[in-house]
Amino acid sequence: MTHLHTPSARVSGLFSELYIGLMSGTSLDGVDGVLMHHEDGQWRTLAHAHRPFPPALRQALLDLNTPGEDELHRSALAAQALAVVYATVVEAVCQQAQVPPAEVQAIGAHGQTVRHRPDQGYTLQLNQPALLAELTGIDVIADFRSRDVAAGGQGAPLVPAFHQAIFGRPDETVAVLNIGGMANVSILRPGQIPQGFDTGPGNALLDMWCDLQTGHAFDANGEWGASGEVREDWLADALAEPFFHQAPPKSTGRDLFNAEWLTRWLAPHGLTDGPQADAALARDVQATLCELTARSAALALREHAADASDVVVCGGGALNGDLMRRLGEQLPGVRVGRSDAHGLDVMQVEAAAFAWLAWTHLQRLAGNVPAVTGARGPRVLGALYPAR
Repeated sequence: MTHLHTPSARVSGLFSELYIGLMSGTSLDGVDGVLMHHEDGQWRTLAHAHRPFPPALRQALLDLNTPGEDELHRSALAAQALAVVYATVVEAVCQQAQVPPAEVQAIGAHGQTVRHRPDQGYTLQLNQPALLAELTGIDVIADFRSRDVAAGGQGAPLVPAFHQAIFGRPDETVAVLNIGGMANVSILRPGQIPQGFDTGPGNALLDMWCDLQTGHAFDANGEWGASGEVREDWLADALAEPFFHQAPPKSTGRDLFNAEWLTRWLAPHGLTDGPQADAALARDVQATLCELTARSAALALREHAADASDVVVCGGGALNGDLMRRLGEQLPGVRVGRSDAHGLDVMQVEAAAFAWLAWTHLQRLAGNVPAVTGARGPRVLGALYPAR
């Protein structure tokens, strides 16, 4: 079993294998990066850095989630700007750990998902890995999802194998719930292949509505939503979305849960996705969207992981106190807590997974779990962009 340790400072003499993982998720809040050391089956987190997206880049990435004019040119420019942000994160984690970039084996860079259509045989993570290799002087491994899609899989989620290595237990079933822009779950049973799938929206709809109504990019600690009331009829309409009733393997993204989905959901109730005259109604929408994230995840967990003793929550949603409270209410008798208590900060888990996936690529090991993604078999994921 792989073990994870988080030392307070650099441990000298152990730097034969260093990897950096970079993650920018569908929440579009910026880039998280971790520097990790691997030796003898143990992973040590040495440094973590976060850099928010400049507003213009965030808007450009958001716009690219839907069809628009001159997409190829805009995509190329956004990918270059993204690589520059990635490079600043790489520099930050190396400086924190006092590690020269030349000592880093590889960077695992997920890229920014702007289209996810495995039903059409493709998934697109915007990236410029060649530029990132040039800027950092470190080999870059990118484009992890497309190999799984080529083999008939969903290309997502890719983190269950990593979750098994870090959070799996020999005597209990554990579920890991990652709540980013979307939410996905990994189900880890002793001695079994992990299961995993997307459960539905995470923070994406919550952040979208909060921004429209308050001008704030997100609802800090869920306090605004907590002041509203859940409208059960609105919630029932939302849960009627066919995705929630599909059997795994399944994955989703902003291709489905986006502004158009929000408009369709609000319209029958006489609401729009513009500023609301009635502030109380706006808070009720936020409360209902928060309940949607919690209840859709809990429904999936009760159906597919009823034997889980713990639900380990990571991602930005773990910082939303109202959402965590709702999850706990929906899962009585289950220990619901943040990944911090299990050795890895909530904002580091996904980035760490891509450091791990970079390692699997260089070892020629499969990074996907066919039972999770639906691929025809195990595949080595990613493409290598050498720095020299």
